Amino acid sequence: MPTTNTPAEVQESLIEYPSDFPIKIMGVMQDAFAQTMVDLVTSHDPTFHAGKMDMRPSTKGTYLALTVTVRATSREQLDNLYRDLSSHPMVKVVL
Repeated sequence: MPTTNTPAEVQESLIEYPSDFPIKIMGVMQDAFAQTMVDLVTSHDPTFHAGKMDMRPSTKGTYLALTVTVRATSREQLDNLYRDLSSHPMVKVVL
């Protein structure tokens, strides 16, 4: 009898843990945005630091896109990080 995988099982197998995992975070340009995101990401990945982050302002300077590279150790860690980022009032989009 063939084994069927649920979507969660299939998704979990796409990432090998531990691994470096990039996440893009976009928000309105404001002084505290980048540091606030560094603090939030560090709470999920203690090895993270600002040197693992790229910043790119939008053409008009209204938004700031951050690409953070975290050390992913589990699916649960990534899910919790995405949840915290997505619900943060300074964040518009997480990819």
